[in-house]
Amino acid sequence: MPLPIRGADVSMTAEIEERGAVFRADGTESDLFALLADNGVNWIRLRLWVDPRDVNGEPYMGGTNDLETTIALARRAKAAGQAVLLDLHYSDFWTDPKKQSTPKAWRGLKGGELEARVHDWTAEVLAALAAADAAPDMVQVGNEITNGMLWPVGETPKFLDAERRFDGEDEAAYDRLAGLLKAGAAAVRESGDARVIIHLDFGGANELYRGWFDELTGRGLDFDVIGLSYYPYWHGTLEDLGANLNDIAARYGKDLVVVETAYAWTGDQPEGHHQVFKSELAEGCGYAVSPEGQSAFLRDLYATVAAVPEGRGLGIVYWEPAWLPVDGTTWASRAGMEYGDDIVDEAGNSWANQGLFDFEGNALPSLRALGGG
Repeated sequence: MPLPIRGADVSMTAEIEERGAVFRADGTESDLFALLADNGVNWIRLRLWVDPRDVNGEPYMGGTNDLETTIALARRAKAAGQAVLLDLHYSDFWTDPKKQSTPKAWRGLKGGELEARVHDWTAEVLAALAAADAAPDMVQVGNEITNGMLWPVGETPKFLDAERRFDGEDEAAYDRLAGLLKAGAAAVRESGDARVIIHLDFGGANELYRGWFDELTGRGLDFDVIGLSYYPYWHGTLEDLGANLNDIAARYGKDLVVVETAYAWTGDQPEGHHQVFKSELAEGCGYAVSPEGQSAFLRDLYATVAAVPEGRGLGIVYWEPAWLPVDGTTWASRAGMEYGDDIVDEAGNSWANQGLFDFEGNALPSLRALGGG
């Protein structure tokens, strides 16, 4: 039986549709959200940045996921009968364990002032979504916050091994992070009945999850679900993931969702778009680089999540399965690269060969596997 959450993060949708992206199944053109729903995808994950434009109004791209864009996408998901998982980055652009930049307008805030801004902005966002009849069903307070968020205030020590000992400054860092997370979680609780999810990367690293969640649960953090990123070429084996899921479900008594995952259907690169995935990354993963390999991976991943005792494994969310390599789409504009201090020559769509559509927007057989088929 399919798990409750069979999801897709399609935050790039507005950007690529504005540039001509069209989606088809069996040769018939379709609205993306309807097509996903028809294939069994019942949750939509959407990221939200605070102000993804520079002081001159130039967009950062990567979806330029401001509140207006997110509301429009959430309304489309709700119209298609899908639940919404809102992914709050608490930044103006991409966040992950290597970068957690404080929004431009929040810089200089510290202590209680920054906690208050986290609370109030979260509440404002959720009120706007509710007013648009697009209230989320689950809210991520932070994105891949393995090393904290809202740096430098909320930055935490990087876990090196299970025996790491914390000094006084380390303890203070976790106190600061806990304060920020509690502020965001409180706003979610006050705004309705959405569940609160806390999300780390490297889903196969049990020592990391034990160390991190011991620190935050020990500080009384209120949340419902642990979210994990799991990319099989970066984050260990499925056996590693399964062992971690089973352990943390029992240790913390929380439900679990793999909120980011992907695998490639081809090693090819669309012209003009440098790809993150190269065929050599498949070595050791155990899956062919093909739509059939994608499907097999997704079915095995679902089985791993479903095996978590007491039904605590809720499902998975595939990251950007519909990001097509249309002209003009990019993970970051020059303005975005400057914001993230990540200026490189490789712009464009870096993910197309890990989508569940071919480069022209035709649904691959692996899309049905994501939907539980």
